Amino acid sequence: MKSGFLDKLIERLDRLDPKSVQTHFLHLAQERGLLETIFQSIQEGVLVVDGAGQLNYANRAAEDLLGFTIDSAVGKPISRYLREIDWGRVLKFDTGEWSKLISREIEITYPKHRFLNFYVVPLSSPENGGSGAVVILRDVTSDREQEASILESERLNAVKLLAAGVAHEIGNPLNALNIHLQLLDREIRDLPREEMEKLTELVGVARNEVARLDQIITQFLRALRPAKPNLVLSQVEIVLKEALALLRQEIQNRNIEIKVDCPVALPKIRIDPNQIKQAFFNIIRNAFQAMPDGGVLGIGMTTSSEYMVISFRDTGVGISPEDFGRIFKAYHTTKSEGSGLGLMIVQRIIQDHGGQIELVSKPEEGTRFTILLPLAERRMRLLPRGGAEESSTGSRKPAEKLKMKEGGRRRKSGRTQEVVT
Repeated sequence: MKSGFLDKLIERLDRLDPKSVQTHFLHLAQERGLLETIFQSIQEGVLVVDGAGQLNYANRAAEDLLGFTIDSAVGKPISRYLREIDWGRVLKFDTGEWSKLISREIEITYPKHRFLNFYVVPLSSPENGGSGAVVILRDVTSDREQEASILESERLNAVKLLAAGVAHEIGNPLNALNIHLQLLDREIRDLPREEMEKLTELVGVARNEVARLDQIITQFLRALRPAKPNLVLSQVEIVLKEALALLRQEIQNRNIEIKVDCPVALPKIRIDPNQIKQAFFNIIRNAFQAMPDGGVLGIGMTTSSEYMVISFRDTGVGISPEDFGRIFKAYHTTKSEGSGLGLMIVQRIIQDHGGQIELVSKPEEGTRFTILLPLAERRMRLLPRGGAEESSTGSRKPAEKLKMKEGGRRRKSGRTQEVVT
């Protein structure tokens, strides 16, 4: 609409015949409809506020950003929806202050947590007393998240570089310590029996601690610099047997019973045997640590139409609700001697294989890890009658489920909790 059109129309209103008045008002209606369409189609929120700070107009984008409808909000104070701004001060700005007004970012929590960039423009010259303002809102949440992601990535890369160097430098003296402890062990064999037994015990403790430190550094470096899996057709049950063989002595010492349920014939799938063995090793050892007084670890293997399914179910202490959402995070551990890297490495290995991890836990009753690895050749999935489809791990009672991608909310269903990643 051209500037001054309405003023000229009002001045000449008494000299216009009814037909001309109708023509001009139709023209005004068309102009209004065009402006309304434009305002409703833009993605930025547009608010019109009068001099008293009351809301006169809002487009659809503003309604979505602030969680209201214009029909219920007209005439209400704008401060009800944008509390972070001192509207009394803003609407009293003089000419100089209006010229200095710059855009700001605010954080809102309703109807959704967002970061909004806004700027205010006066509707008329503040010299004439001011008659309100137009507020333009833009959702910059994704910009903030992208910026935070870039900063986190740069910080993580710097930490990785520093940590890898430190781990490498620690590894060298550990090797030297291990060699000299072996030499010392040989030397003390020539001592009298009583002295030899005492010193042998002390050397054994020192060698165990060196071995533990070496294992922590090895896990740390694997977490920092994961190798790309070398996929070959393999029998998963053979990889599982090799992982259990590495833990044979610990199984006996901890009084743990292992029950393996495996079909006679399982198909070969494409995996990196060494990496999958590491994943199995970490999960089994984690289960052992959850059963300090002994218990049963049940391992089951089966296939669905798409996945090889390997489940590990222990009778341990379970996972507490406050720890459940952080179970796969780096350096999170509830054990006095844990590094907090084992399950993070498992998650990374399984994801690199295109698989998934399911975790179900109930405090004081136990935990079940389920690994789903894609089959080399996925078979066609047939739905049962009625369109119902069972889970690849079989039917089970409802439990809490959280898809761990870019975060997510954790819900509770009784005390049982489940996570899929």
